[in-house]
Amino acid sequence: MIDTDAFLETVQEDNQTALSRLGSSKSLYADTGGEIDTEPVLQATADAEHAAWQTFEGWADDEDVSAASEAFATTAEEEQAHFETVLEHLGDESYDPQEVPALHEYLRGLESTVDRVGAFVGRILASTRSKDQVVGYFVGDADPQTAGVFREFGDDLDDQLERAETLLEEVCSDADDRERAQEAATGAIEAAYEEYVENLEAMGANPKPVC
Repeated sequence: MIDTDAFLETVQEDNQTALSRLGSSKSLYADTGGEIDTEPVLQATADAEHAAWQTFEGWADDEDVSAASEAFATTAEEEQAHFETVLEHLGDESYDPQEVPALHEYLRGLESTVDRVGAFVGRILASTRSKDQVVGYFVGDADPQTAGVFREFGDDLDDQLERAETLLEEVCSDADDRERAQEAATGAIEAAYEEYVENLEAMGANPKPVC
């Protein structure tokens, strides 16, 4: 059986720099195109939540392993609720996200259960960092109520990580499966990080310093 604690530790160590930078204040700058204000922050968050909803709903629909299908369906429901909550705060329920984050483009290209479960872990680790920055924005904006809403999103990510760990134990039967899952987790983080770098460089900002 896979040691999920060791798996998570390895993924985080292997991607320490990327995860650290995704958790920096520049992450929000990159996601909003340099417009760190309430509306752009909410729109960027809505884009991410909508993409996650669609990704996990798609996985749930075509997944052969029942436990994985159920976990992805539950996650899709959470992400749909997140998206609808963000629209309420945005005050524009007609907002229709057009951009699919690179992270989700990567996830949608995965077909095997092992790869998906590994990438599920990577997505959670990356998203936890970005959610922390959104919470920090609203704390700094003296809006503790909205900050609290996004903290609850973070609680859902904790639940998703528990779900992912359970799936790892179920679908990773040997060292090869573990390696594939680990590579997929890294692939998800790298997709998010590469987009972060590209967005910052396009604005003439240096992605390397953590601030």
